[in-house]
Amino acid sequence: MKAEKRSVQYGTYLIDFVVVRRDRKTLEIAVEPDTSVVVVAPLDAEPEAIETKVRKRAAWIRRQQRYFSQFLPRTPDRRYLAGETHLYLGRQYRLKTVLSDKEIVKLLRGFIVVQTGTPEQTDTVQTLVDQWYRERAQVKFAERVEVNLQRFPDPEVYRPKGLIVRQLQQRWGSMSPASRLLLNRRLIEAPIDAIDYVITHELCHVTEPNHSSRFFELLGLVLPDWQRRKERLERIMA
Repeated sequence: MKAEKRSVQYGTYLIDFVVVRRDRKTLEIAVEPDTSVVVVAPLDAEPEAIETKVRKRAAWIRRQQRYFSQFLPRTPDRRYLAGETHLYLGRQYRLKTVLSDKEIVKLLRGFIVVQTGTPEQTDTVQTLVDQWYRERAQVKFAERVEVNLQRFPDPEVYRPKGLIVRQLQQRWGSMSPASRLLLNRRLIEAPIDAIDYVITHELCHVTEPNHSSRFFELLGLVLPDWQRRKERLERIMA
């Protein structure tokens, strides 16, 4: 279903947002790292009811937008040229391309080394690096899910029924109503404590699907320093 673009007035400020309709009973408002506003609403929610809800949360929306604005502009797109820096688990590595009859990517003494038969072709280098990131993300995220489950009093209650790693444009992650955990591939570039924040945040959604007071009580209980971790995530990944 196509997203609906709408806006509401808040004082002298116009809040633009998109509405994404899903088969759910409750409405949720999210402010993304690029300061855009997304409203996930039930299929039968009336536009007037959605706008009323956004107006009620307008002060919170503006606070979140101001928070994310301090990290803009975000890092420009990578060009996949030799010497360019790339992040992995919060550390910077320089990209090194090597002529080889094999296609391999590996970490070696501060470098992400790409071996390929066509090191001058940046699209090939990008494809290989992206594949390497996805593979590392799948392994590392699965490991961190197991670690972070132990934060909860009854870990099996919060165990996701699946883990999906995908390149996302805005969100760091989400938890589906069926308890499937979706994580942004880019998270593999972040420090472990920031990755743990996102995973723990999403695991809390297994029992608390909305950002209610109960959700934040649970998050604060299992991860007391979550705000520090969130700020580090946004600062490093800006």
